[in-house]
Amino acid sequence: MSLEREAIVAAARRWIGTPYTHQASLLHVGCDCLGLVRGVWREVIGDEPERAPPYTPDWAETLGVETLLEAAHRHFVAVPPNAYCAGDVLVFRFRDHLPAKHLGIATSATHMVHAHSGAGVSETPVGMHWRKRITAAFAFPGVSR
Repeated sequence: MSLEREAIVAAARRWIGTPYTHQASLLHVGCDCLGLVRGVWREVIGDEPERAPPYTPDWAETLGVETLLEAAHRHFVAVPPNAYCAGDVLVFRFRDHLPAKHLGIATSATHMVHAHSGAGVSETPVGMHWRKRITAAFAFPGVSR
């Protein structure tokens, strides 16, 4: 399967304006950051490879395990975090001692689409605030570098 980066970016941008809703993944209805990535996966690849378990807003702090990173390694292709491309999934860690907890989809080397509480899904710059928190980056399977 050959997947075009432009298709991933277009799919992610269709979610812009979707309200933030914890654990949801419904276009124009509600989603969180994981729900956004799940929804884009469904559009560009098909069925999700595994079911997301229920999780609380403080799951990373409570469990202390790298749930997002482990799942990303199972289903995506790791790329150097400082060399991500449009269409890659960015994984963020908010504090050095805590597990990675946020996801976004790069739309260019300088912008991403992500879902965040209080603002819903939007396209924002990957400025210094975000850049220094990138923990990992992943390409969708079937995307050429």
